Amino acid sequence: MSLSITASRDSRYSSASDEVRLTPHERVTAQISSLLERGVRPWIKPWDDIATPDALVLPLRSCGTPYRGMNIIALWAASLESGFRSRHWFTFKQALAMKACVRKGERGSFVVYYAELGDKSEGDGKPSRAPKAKGANGDETGEPRRILRGYTVFNAEQIEGLPETFYAPTETPVAPRTLIPNSEDETRWASLFARIPVTLRHGGNRAFYSKAADFIQMPLREAFRDGSQYWATLAHETAHASRHETRLNRDFGQTRFGDAGYALEELVAELASAFIGAHIGLPADHLEDHAAYIDGWLKALGDNPSSFLTAASKAQAAADWVLAVMEVD
Repeated sequence: MSLSITASRDSRYSSASDEVRLTPHERVTAQISSLLERGVRPWIKPWDDIATPDALVLPLRSCGTPYRGMNIIALWAASLESGFRSRHWFTFKQALAMKACVRKGERGSFVVYYAELGDKSEGDGKPSRAPKAKGANGDETGEPRRILRGYTVFNAEQIEGLPETFYAPTETPVAPRTLIPNSEDETRWASLFARIPVTLRHGGNRAFYSKAADFIQMPLREAFRDGSQYWATLAHETAHASRHETRLNRDFGQTRFGDAGYALEELVAELASAFIGAHIGLPADHLEDHAAYIDGWLKALGDNPSSFLTAASKAQAAADWVLAVMEVD
């Protein structure tokens, strides 16, 4: 895949005033939609010809814990558009607390979090006491009201004065690399996927998950151009398998091939396999027709801007289930 990753840092939105008018879920959806409209999936690492052979890695908060769900995709997208190589992100105040400073003129990236109503923190703070949500009869349900909020973070490469460990090491461009994994990788991935409690069958020229019969069908390992693509495809189909009613019972109301429910389920599997891959060292790649998928995703996002946030949340739950069964931390 050939792609320039030197896009302007101001290209994500048409103007600062446009950003202000958008709700938090509209802002992150606009960022992702902008890339999808150009045929770019930000959860696919597009610069294999110059980068180290690692799969995508999870972006990290200032405290070192990984971001989750929608924010993983948002920060992968920001890194793609701006060419960031560090995986560390800070708020302005967090940088100052480390006696560092965001460079003048740098634009931050937008991330979201659910807060209890009344919470004024930037996602990492302690929520304040919130009013309780009310049920249909007007009685308090005992659950606090939660709303989606957002805040701005900066990549370590936009900040001066951080300890060197937060910056990506300088790299010399290398020759195009192969994605063929070594035998140790293959053995490890085989061991991890063997723990998934879903029947795995081989044969034919299609990869799919049958919900009705609860099995995964894969072409023979030799049919794939390399081992990484085989295991990445299996991760995608395993994410689909998490939807079964005995597992996560995920249903977007699909009634026919290619409808909105189908598009959202495919998006969940794409994102979940990327999250899984970031944990176990797999590229997010498989053999389906992504151009058709992207058209469906863009239509779904246009009809409901919050659908990407929903898909990312469901994808995180699917990845959590797979990784828990694999016994991956």
